[in-house]
Amino acid sequence: MSVQADATRRGTEVRRAASPIATTAAVLALAACSSFTPPRNLEQVETGDAYQAQYRAPTPPSRAESVVLESDRINASFCLPPRGGAPGTPAAGKAGGIIPDVLLREALSRDDLVELAIAGDEVFSGDYVISRDGRLKLPFLAPIRAQGRPPEAVADDIAAALVAGDYYTEPPRVSLLLTDFAPARVAVSGAVFEPGPKDLGGVRGDEKDSRRQAARGASTEGRNLTVALRQAGGVRPDADLSAVELLRGGRRYVLDMRPVLEGRAFEDVMLMTGDEVIVHSRQCFQPDLMVPSPISPPGVSVFLSNLTQPATGNAPSAVGQSVRQIPYGTRMMQVVVDTNCVGGVRATSADRSAALFSRNPVSKVSIVVERRIEDMRARADRDDYDPYLLPGDAIACYDSGITNLADVGRVVGLVALGFALD
Repeated sequence: MSVQADATRRGTEVRRAASPIATTAAVLALAACSSFTPPRNLEQVETGDAYQAQYRAPTPPSRAESVVLESDRINASFCLPPRGGAPGTPAAGKAGGIIPDVLLREALSRDDLVELAIAGDEVFSGDYVISRDGRLKLPFLAPIRAQGRPPEAVADDIAAALVAGDYYTEPPRVSLLLTDFAPARVAVSGAVFEPGPKDLGGVRGDEKDSRRQAARGASTEGRNLTVALRQAGGVRPDADLSAVELLRGGRRYVLDMRPVLEGRAFEDVMLMTGDEVIVHSRQCFQPDLMVPSPISPPGVSVFLSNLTQPATGNAPSAVGQSVRQIPYGTRMMQVVVDTNCVGGVRATSADRSAALFSRNPVSKVSIVVERRIEDMRARADRDDYDPYLLPGDAIACYDSGITNLADVGRVVGLVALGFALD
C-alpha cells in the first residue's frame, strides 16, 4: 500500500471514530438551545411593582389547604385616592354624582341644522346652519350666539333682535327647532387607550328612513360622553372614573362615571364641538375596570404566534391572520388555550411555556412575562399570576424540551447519515 493510500485510510478511520463525539456534541449543543434565557425587564416585573401584580414571578406552588390571593391587594396598594371620594360619600355626590342641568339640556353646536319659524313671516323663516364661529346668522340682523345654548334661549334672542331692528313692534312668536345634529369634534385625554381629537355623531341622509327625514326635530346618541370615551379606545384599567372632567366654554364640570361600569342608571351627557374630556389616572391597575361596558374597549386585538417549526414563508405560517379579537377582560391563559398551546400528549407537551409581550400604558415601557403552562395548571393560586390582556398585547408559545430534542434527533440523524455516506 502506498504512503498516500495509507494516510487516506487513517484519516477516514479518524473521522469515523470521531463521529460519535461530534454527534454527542451536536446533541448537547442543540439541547442547550431548547431552553431560552428568562426575560429581562426595565420595570420590576418579577417583584410585583409593574402595571399588574399578576405579572410578578410565580412563587413555588403552595400546598396549603386554603390559598389567599394577593394580586388584588398588591394592585390596590399603589392606588391614589379617588378624586371623587369613595362611593356613597358626600364627596362623591359633590364631585358629580348629580349631573348639572345645564349638561342635560339640548344645546346647539356649530354646523347643526335648525329650522326657524316666525308666525306670519316669510323673510326670516327657513333652515339655517350654525356657523363655524358658533353663531346663528339671519339676514339683516347681527349674528346671534348659539354655541352651547338651548334652542329656546336662542329663539328668545331672535325675537328681541327683530324688535330692536324695528321689524316688529312687539316680540313675535318664534320657534327654533334642531332638525339635524352635525358631527362634534371633541378632545379626549388622560387614562384612555387612544387619546386625541374625536369626531362624534353625524348620520348620512341615506342612512335615515324617509319618515325621519321628513319629520321635524332631531335626536342622537352619537354625541354622548360614553361614545367619546369608547372612540378614544376605552378607559384604561388605571382610570379614575370618580371624577371625569368636562371642560366647556371656560367652565369645568366633574362627573362621577362609576355607575356606567357598575350597570346602574346614568344620565349621559351630550357633547358639542370644542368640548374637552379629561380622564385622570389613579396610577394603579384596577381589575374591576377589566369588564365589558359602554366605556371599555370594544375588545382586545392580540398578536399570536405558535409555530413548532420556523416559518418558511408567509402562506404556511398564516402571516396576515395573526391578530385575533378577544373580549375585554380576557386573561393570558385563556388566550394560550385559544392558540392551541395547551393539551396534547403529556410526555411531549408537558413542558410548554408561553410569553406575554405587553406595554405599560402609564410609563410606555414594554415588558415580557413568561409562564410555564403546566405550573399554571397545577397551582391553586393560578389567578394571582394570570395577567389580563391589554390592547396590542402579543402571545408567543414555546414547545417543550422533548419536542426540541425530537428536532435534535432529526439533525443528529442527518449528521450520522453524512458519516455513513462518507
